[in-house]
Amino acid sequence: MDNAVINMPRQRSYSRVTRQALVMLGKLIRIGRAERGLTAQELADRAGISRTTLSSIEKGAPGPEIGIVFEVSSLVGVRLFEYDERILQLHNAHLDEKLTLLPKSVRQRQKKVDDDF
Repeated sequence: MDNAVINMPRQRSYSRVTRQALVMLGKLIRIGRAERGLTAQELADRAGISRTTLSSIEKGAPGPEIGIVFEVSSLVGVRLFEYDERILQLHNAHLDEKLTLLPKSVRQRQKKVDDDF
């Protein structure tokens, strides 16, 4: 048997607030699905994902892609943002204006040198 080191992917850690928010969103999605009378398989099929991925989302796992989570949320009526396209465009335009006023990159502050002898 080789003594080769097996490189296992490192598990990402998330803050307690992030974990709680993911679990809460998963519960909201599950409630929305139940209120619409959809089975997990029906919702997974509508979203174009596997039943396993939907289960992960409903359990609040951080792994599924954000776009998939947004799509599933939308399908069951969990509103994360305003759905009116015109209002979304206005918000995006406002954010673009704000971004143009901010620096293009953020640099670490230089440590002040104490050269007082």
